Order: sequence, then structure tokens, then C-alpha cells
Amino acid sequence: MKQDVRILLLGEPKVGKTSLIMSLVGEEFPEEVPPRAEEITIPADVTPEKVPTHIVDYSEKDQSDEVLRDEIIKANVVCVVYDVTNEDTIDKIRTKWIPLVNGDAEKGHKVPIILVGNKSDLRSGSSMETILPIMNQFSEIETCVECSAKNLKNISELFYYAQKAVLHPTAPLYDPEDKQLKPACVRALTRIFYISDKDNDRILSDTELNSFQKSCFGNPLAPQALEDVKTVVWKNTSDGVQDNGLTLNGFLFLNTLFIQRGRHETTWTILRKFGYDDSLDLTDDYLYPKLRVPVGCTTELNHLGHQFLQRLFDKYDEDKDSALSPAELRNLFYVCPYMPWGPDVYVTVPTTQEGNISNHGYLCQWMLSAYLDIHRCLEHLGYLGYPILTEQESQTAAVTVTQEKALDLEKRQTQRSVFLCKVIGPRGTGKSAFLQAFLGRKIGKKNNSSSAFSPYVINTVQVSNQEKYLILHEVDVETEFLKTSDASCDVACLMYDISDPHSFDYCASIYKQHYMESNIPCVLVASKADLPEVKQLHGMTPGDFCYKHRLPPPLPLSNLCFDSTSKNIYTKLAWAAMYPHLNGSDMSNTTFWLRVALGSAVVAVLGFAIYRVVSRLK
Repeated sequence: MKQDVRILLLGEPKVGKTSLIMSLVGEEFPEEVPPRAEEITIPADVTPEKVPTHIVDYSEKDQSDEVLRDEIIKANVVCVVYDVTNEDTIDKIRTKWIPLVNGDAEKGHKVPIILVGNKSDLRSGSSMETILPIMNQFSEIETCVECSAKNLKNISELFYYAQKAVLHPTAPLYDPEDKQLKPACVRALTRIFYISDKDNDRILSDTELNSFQKSCFGNPLAPQALEDVKTVVWKNTSDGVQDNGLTLNGFLFLNTLFIQRGRHETTWTILRKFGYDDSLDLTDDYLYPKLRVPVGCTTELNHLGHQFLQRLFDKYDEDKDSALSPAELRNLFYVCPYMPWGPDVYVTVPTTQEGNISNHGYLCQWMLSAYLDIHRCLEHLGYLGYPILTEQESQTAAVTVTQEKALDLEKRQTQRSVFLCKVIGPRGTGKSAFLQAFLGRKIGKKNNSSSAFSPYVINTVQVSNQEKYLILHEVDVETEFLKTSDASCDVACLMYDISDPHSFDYCASIYKQHYMESNIPCVLVASKADLPEVKQLHGMTPGDFCYKHRLPPPLPLSNLCFDSTSKNIYTKLAWAAMYPHLNGSDMSNTTFWLRVALGSAVVAVLGFAIYRVVSRLK
């Protein structure tokens, strides 16, 4: 909505433009009227819409055509004043003033016009019979107000309607020639209808209508008022009311009726509540609320975000099979202008045997979105109506910004729920298969449901009896791993092929270049453990390399047998990410995995006892 309103008064000399302005300001008819009133600003707190209003007078005698053109360009609305007792001033509306204001303007970009019939105290009847044909000819005319500057009749109403024409414009909503809502307005109201239809039955029940009414206007409708609304729709449409509720067509008809009866502000209140601006685009403030994420911090969806997304899942899981089919997923995102999730989602998150996105996979994808691109995630939550349905100020209420990683290291504990692991190794080591195996798909067996590729997968693992999200990001060393920033993660998984003599050298090089001096823990994985192992051409064996650099010994991964030992790799990666302070000498010790398996809290109590046990074993 505009922050201020600029009203320009035009018309033939002696019609009373200046008198109208002075009567409004002085609340009495002026005894002496100057040739032109100075520009007047009415403060926001004394205007009906609480917006500062500038009123500008025009004198054809005192001002040039160039000044007039400049004022028309600056005006938000033009009041064309005529004398109700003078037919010539009425004819000039059609022949002079409207062409002057909007002659070159395209349809939909014309300045709104208010016709003002002044000196009504000098005429017994109305001029409306003469004015109506002009109003029908020019669609930019919002309304006509007959008034009297002398006895102050309808003076405040005149300026109220002028304000209203700017703050609640007709042009974006309604085509008066076709007598129907414009396509952009239909799209916006359709989105609002589907967001408000909480049980997804394509009907707004009494409960849903009252919730909608309260959200937009602050109070629910009285039972009789609710019935009256439905009766009006039922009498005027063939399909507007169904099962005692309002259909989409009924909802659209109701808003058309508001506009036709001059109650544009009702529809605009609804649209603005749901984030729309005067062009019927969702505002940047609505879609992209400010969220500060300091360096070293990450973003996660919190319990409020989870609750909203779970309700959304339940709403669109029409067959109640705890999964979303492609059709159900399209319905869920119908209120978005584009499909947020592409085909790659099916190889990014856990799916059902039928290839549909499971409830668990759906939440995983949202957590991935929040972690990788929080602003795009906030945008999608905005499209889905998060702030309206949850009665929160913005989508940021669904997000937690985690503590800086350096502070986690210092305190040796973290509250984070999502961790990033970069899977690094030369081509052909089985990184893609390793990622897909994390989703429960067999190693070496490609996913037949989709030809899409994703460098990311996400799933959950149990760490100290807590569910944590682990993101695996496959990195192609030869094309991507160029900058130090590319190495940033919570844990690095360096993978080499035991059957390729050159494979380990890549991992050793990457470790020395990016991780040897960092606080990022590293875990080496020896892939294709079912094949005969060959000597790695590096200078020392992988085992010796790990011992030298205080890393845990390489973990074997078989492409044929994805057993519990192989599955345990993902848990160990999550452990290493969650307890980075154990990086270095502690991780090379066999007690590391024992310590993390028991949990840091237990270690704090039993650390000395573990030390004694390990000492005896030595």
C-alpha cells in the first residue's frame, strides 16, 4: 500500500476547486478565496486511512501547461471538478480534462479519476443523469461525488473517495468493461482460497470461513451473517455453495460483488493480509523476511516449522498412505508460481517402494532446503501461507539460526540437528552409490524411478539416542574442489577405490591441501572392499597414512554386501560431525568410537574407567 497520497484538483475556472480545499481545511466556507490554494498536507493521524495526504490545487490562469503536465505525472488521483449548474463544465470533462490526464496512458496504467460536482446547494436535482454516460465511457472514473463547498456537504467524503481510489484501486482487480475480475486477481484469490481450505475438500466450511474472516478482519462472522453471505452467493451462482460451504467460484463471486458495490477495501484487505502489493505481486517483505545468519552459523527448521509442514503433508496426503504421489505433491505446491522441487528430489530423500516421497523424506527435503538456501526456503513457506495459517509475524518463526560453530568447538557440545558431510574422491570410486545407499537403495543398483541426478542426499541417523539429519554432498574433485571454501563442512568423507592403485593419492592430496590444518574431522572410506586390494601408489599405505596423521583407520565399504558394518559408516560420519573436538589424536585411537558410542555425557562420568580398560588391553 502506498505510503502517501497525492490528490490533484482540475477543472474549469470558477467551478470551486480552491473553495473545496479551503472548506475542507477550515471546516467553513471562506469569505475570500485566493486564485489558487497552496499545496496542503494532511497528517496521517487525521485521515480515514491513516496515510499522509497531499492536496494540490491548479489554476489555469496562474500555471503553465508544463507545470500542469508535471503535476499530473506526480498525482496518484485526479479530482475533476465541475459545476452542477453549468453544462459546459460537464462537457469539458469528456472533451478536455480526461484526455489531458489519460490521453496517452495504456489500459491498466491510467490515473484514477474522481468526478466532483460542486455547488449542489444551487441546484434542486442531481446531475448524475448527465454524468452516468461519461462514467460508462471512461473506465478510469472511480466514482462521482456531488458536494457543496458553501454548506460543506460531502466535502470530507470527496477526499475520502480520492484516498480510497489510490489505496484501494479498482484497476488491478476488476475490468469494468468486461464486468469481471482480472486474471491476476483471480490467481491471487485462488491461492488465498486453497490456503484457507485447511481440509483440502475444495469447500470453505463455516469453521474455515470464520478462521479466514478472523485472520483478515480480526473477528469471526456472526452465525446469521455467515448464512446471509452464503444465501447471497447461492441466489446468484449455480455452483457457489456446495455442502453448505463456499466453493472457489462462490469465493470469487463474493469478491466481485464487493468491488461492484464499491467495497474495494474489503478485497484489498484480504489480498494485503496474504502478502500482495498494489500490482498483485507478493511483496519482497512477505516472501523474503529479514533473517541474519552470521558466518559460521547454519539454519534449521524448528518445531514450529515441523508442525506446519506436517499439517500441510497430512492435508495433501489424500489416500493417507504416509507418502505423497507426484499428483499429491503438485497439489501441495499448487499455490506456488512454480514447482519448488524438481525430479532430483526422488534421488535426494528416502522414498517408498512405489517411488513416492515418504513423510520422512518430505521432512528431510525441507531440512535440506533450510540448510542450503534459507531464503528460498522462506520464499516457499511464504507461498504456502505460513505466516497467515500459524498467526506468526513471518516465516522466520519457523527457523532456528544455530550457534556459531567456533563456540560449539569451544564448549565441546552442539545443539545443531543438521550436519553436512562432503564425500570426496576421484571418479569411479562409488560416491554416487554410497549416497544412494544412505537412502536405503542397494549399492551398485541404480534407482530406476528417475534418471535425475542430485549431488546431495539427506537422511537421519541416531546419535546418543537423538535423531540427527546428515547431508551427504558428493564432490567431484577434478571439476569442483578448487577453493578452500569448497572444503567447508562438518565432516569430510575421503573415499578411495582399493582396486585402483592411483585412487588413494587423490584423497591424500585433498587431505593435505584442505583438512590437515583444519578443525574439520575426516573419515576415510575404502570402497569396493569386495574386490582384491592393490597397492596404492602413494608412498605409504592408507593405514600408515591414517596413523601418521592421527586419523581413524579406513572403513571398508563393499559394493556387494551392504551390511550393518557398512551402514555404521553413516553413523560414524554423524558422530564425527557432532563431536569435532575429538578430531586429531583422539580419532586415531580405538577408544574414539567407544567414547562416541557411549555418548559424551557418559564419557564425562566414566572417562577414567575407560582409560583403565584400554590400558589393560594394551
